[in-house]
Amino acid sequence: MSAENTVLYDEDKIKTLSSLEHIRLRPGMYIGRLGDGSHPDDGIYILIKEVIDNSIDEYIMGAGKRIDVKIDGQRINVRDYGRGIPLGKLVECVSVMNTGGKYNDDVFQFSVGLNGVGTKAVNALSSEFTVRSVRDGKFHEATFNSGVLAGNKKGNSDEKNGTLVSFIPDPALFPNYTFQMEYIEKRLWMYAYLNSGLSLYLNDKRYYSQNGLKDLIEAEIGEDKMYDIIALKGKMLEFAFCHTSSYGENYFSFVNGQYTNDGGTHLSAFREGVLKAVNEFSGKGYQPSDVRDGIVGAIAIKLKDPIFESQTKNKLGNTDIRGWIVNAVKDAVVDYLHRHLSEAEILLEKIANNEQVRRQIQAVKKQSKDKAKKMSLKIPKLKDCKHHLGDSSGKGDQTMIFITEGQSAAGSMISSRDVYTQAIFSLKGKPLNCHKQKLDRVYDNEELFYIMQALNIEEDVEELRYNKVVIATDSDVDGLHIRNLLITFFLTYFEQLVLSGHLYILETPLFRVRNKTKTIYCYSEQERDQAVVELSRGVEITRFKGLGEISPDEFGAFIGKEIRLLSVTIDHMRNIPEMLEFFMGDNSKTPERRELIMNKLV
Repeated sequence: MSAENTVLYDEDKIKTLSSLEHIRLRPGMYIGRLGDGSHPDDGIYILIKEVIDNSIDEYIMGAGKRIDVKIDGQRINVRDYGRGIPLGKLVECVSVMNTGGKYNDDVFQFSVGLNGVGTKAVNALSSEFTVRSVRDGKFHEATFNSGVLAGNKKGNSDEKNGTLVSFIPDPALFPNYTFQMEYIEKRLWMYAYLNSGLSLYLNDKRYYSQNGLKDLIEAEIGEDKMYDIIALKGKMLEFAFCHTSSYGENYFSFVNGQYTNDGGTHLSAFREGVLKAVNEFSGKGYQPSDVRDGIVGAIAIKLKDPIFESQTKNKLGNTDIRGWIVNAVKDAVVDYLHRHLSEAEILLEKIANNEQVRRQIQAVKKQSKDKAKKMSLKIPKLKDCKHHLGDSSGKGDQTMIFITEGQSAAGSMISSRDVYTQAIFSLKGKPLNCHKQKLDRVYDNEELFYIMQALNIEEDVEELRYNKVVIATDSDVDGLHIRNLLITFFLTYFEQLVLSGHLYILETPLFRVRNKTKTIYCYSEQERDQAVVELSRGVEITRFKGLGEISPDEFGAFIGKEIRLLSVTIDHMRNIPEMLEFFMGDNSKTPERRELIMNKLV
């Protein structure tokens, strides 16, 4: 290496960052994705969550029964009526890493945020941050700008005890963000269900649950419940479940108020406990799928030292809790069924029907699997990746599979993908419209059968091989129709995959605007017009009509680090049948459907 190309590496090149500098330099390490507010996991919502979590901890410890959340423009205010942060440590608690009361089990027994980072990250990532604590007639208020202390005052106060946090997410770190109120409302409802008796207010609208997880299941399934919801609420364990007429099984699981969308030990123990209870009560040996098909359940546990399998806390890994959860669930369900014989009769009738349906489709499944073995040892049209969700590589969370239409689009993606974490499945034509179809039709349909095989979800969604299932279709009418057919397939038979946040839609540019010196890819007509103004002279505009028109070199950028994904989300399970009937049902609603598509979707 020549001397002129050698970079001097000595003591002067070694840097030590303060905690504030590190948070602002690497915000993703503390709050995950940054985003612009279009996704429920974007950073601005995590900032709100971190602050509210502290207020929830106060309620859990018996201090305060109300939390006020106000959003005014870009400013968020969160006021609780707990004990208030100790006045002498106020500044340190919101600005010095590894400082807080959650290291003391006597003060905070059950909390997810045990690393003393939460409010420090909110402070560091906010252009303006104010914290005010009131305790026994005195207050202490501190103001920060981008994490740097700017004001500090103390005095007497006649306010109620508690803490107020007010902040504005820094526009320099979160450019062009907007709050989607439905995301915040959904999170507040979850807080209410998990903390029955607590009143949360968002801009003066109350969120309150008297019956905890029982209310959550009621809200999700509505009139589709087959019997009264079975529920138990204890000090360390709470659960609720009911059967519906739908396919599959769907669960909501929580640890210390943290939603674990990929479940974990507590959820598998809950499922096992329900199975054992049914078999003990009935004196039979039903298979797990017979008991669980159509079930909608929720479980929440409190745990002093939760161990999660990933930084995002999506899956609980504590193995020592399994035994007591299984036994607690089993004993409670058996006791309930003995005391509610009419409900037990309906439940067993549903399970017997599930058993009958399973036996009916077994022959069809065997026939399809035999056919698959004869055709190929591998799944046709699947270009798999090296790593998979749940393997020992540590890269499972990065894995994704693109379900795309046709060989031309698949060809570009195969050439430009990351072979370690990105798989490609190419469709042949339009898949079956599964709305109101029985499950055995899926096994008769080659495309959908191979999708099940590729994802490994035939027996259990928990066996999903990829963290993200990405629908990648053209933006024309046919592409949108294929997208809707695939979403219908997953919502009809594999709701849990969607509810757990694994289904996405790939956004690809509609236009390429370039001149001799610069190329800009645009995802809307507005972006196209802005690009034309920016480049001003010698502009060439290309409209991409399909994914196959995008070259492999270009596609590499669109599915690389700058990939744009839209998460497919559902507000409530009870909305799914009505929604599918409207979009995918018969032609009786064609005028209304056409009007909606023309006004909203085109």
